[in-house]
Amino acid sequence: MTTELIKEPISKVDTAWLRMEQPTNLMMINGVIMMDDNLDYANLLKTVEQRFLTFRRFRQKAVDGARGAFWVFDEDFDIRLHVRRTALPGAADRKELELLASELASTPLDSSRPLWQFHVVENYIDGPVVIVRIHHCIADGIALVQVFLSLTDPTPEGRPSARKPDTWKKRRADEAKVFQRLLDPAREGLGFATHLGQKLIDEGSKILQNPAVAGNYAAEAGEIVRELAHSLTLENDPITRFKKPLGTRKQVAWAEPLSLDEVKSVSKAFGCTVNDVLIAAVTGAFRQYMISAGDDPDSLKDIRATVPVNLRPLEHALELGNHFGLVFLSLPLSVDNPLDRLYAVNDRMNELKSSKQAAVTLGFLAALGLGPSAVQKPVLDILSQKATAVLTNVPGPQQPLYLAGSQLKEMMFWVPQNGNIGLGISILSYNGKVFFGLISDYRLVSEPSAIISRFKREFEKLLYLGMMLPLEGRPDGKTAEQLLNNALEEDSPES
Repeated sequence: MTTELIKEPISKVDTAWLRMEQPTNLMMINGVIMMDDNLDYANLLKTVEQRFLTFRRFRQKAVDGARGAFWVFDEDFDIRLHVRRTALPGAADRKELELLASELASTPLDSSRPLWQFHVVENYIDGPVVIVRIHHCIADGIALVQVFLSLTDPTPEGRPSARKPDTWKKRRADEAKVFQRLLDPAREGLGFATHLGQKLIDEGSKILQNPAVAGNYAAEAGEIVRELAHSLTLENDPITRFKKPLGTRKQVAWAEPLSLDEVKSVSKAFGCTVNDVLIAAVTGAFRQYMISAGDDPDSLKDIRATVPVNLRPLEHALELGNHFGLVFLSLPLSVDNPLDRLYAVNDRMNELKSSKQAAVTLGFLAALGLGPSAVQKPVLDILSQKATAVLTNVPGPQQPLYLAGSQLKEMMFWVPQNGNIGLGISILSYNGKVFFGLISDYRLVSEPSAIISRFKREFEKLLYLGMMLPLEGRPDGKTAEQLLNNALEEDSPES
């Protein structure tokens, strides 16, 4: 039998992501990778062919029908249809690059071919750029970042050569530890969560008519049931300027990078994690944007972000497919003091780490993949009403890497949003720097740069306080506020 005729069933979770796509939210992971001043296209083609395509998934197209979803080899596969050369118009500057990345993020992949593309921008003013688009049904963001990194080498002398997936090196131990704390408690009861999720899908009509019905299941079993009932019966996120009907156009933007060492210093100073510090700075940037747009700071309400949590065993960290759950994190927009905001994020993250919420959502997605699309969409819409944004933080390698002989200078990835969620917040660390990006629905935020431009300023507030406050326990928020006010007065033109 030829490979073209072989059908490989798509996993239930991956099927859910395949069917989740809709015109207002395409299920693509998008990336922008800025290179040094040379990138040989022919060499890049060889690298992709000999490394990327060793994964059969990137030669297969997804076929969804009445009998289920399958991976089928593309008998007309042409690598040049997937690794495409392009150029920017006009000044070929940052603005033009963001416009192209936004246009591609708004354009569906060709479903008649394998669901991925690399767009090589050869005339960007600061050097070549590779824009990556890969459908979420192929793998989650953690896996796909590792897949992309498999194309790279630690020196510019690296040459295209076959590299099978099982020869990859594991991620550095300190990067893996970011997720390890969440794995053991989250994996408990995963199979039961899937079973319970199927039970809820079977009675989906009751949930749609009255979501409180899910709470009845809490009496039937233990913590897994309570977590699922809790997720389904959370109050809908408040209606803000970020929670409105979506369009079909996306806008992307990214900020100037931060020093990872400085972020680590702040986290150490206040006894929080690096992730806590970055999320607190993101929250502060959103708060300041809303105030500048005319929202009353005293009436701002906290909004939730769904945060993907890796549930893949570390020994299988480099496999494809989706193996992550979601937790709902409430972002403390209502907190004005930056230090109190950081503490609020830290407390809320610590609470989530002890829950099984991530495993429950993974099991729930697996159950959704078993059911028809007619049931999936309304149930997923219920979950998407509980949050306003998707927030991801991916730790990358902390040494320079080279793709086809060209050094990677900067990189940023955005994960898709589902249902009626219109904001995607991405944080990625690489080579001693932290990169922050935002993808938004154009109807909600037409210029996401107006938000990300505030990110560095909010981090600098915490950095300043980390240098000025006594490091004994949790410094008082009021003391922090006074220090910041004094600093602002000193910086004012009238001083």
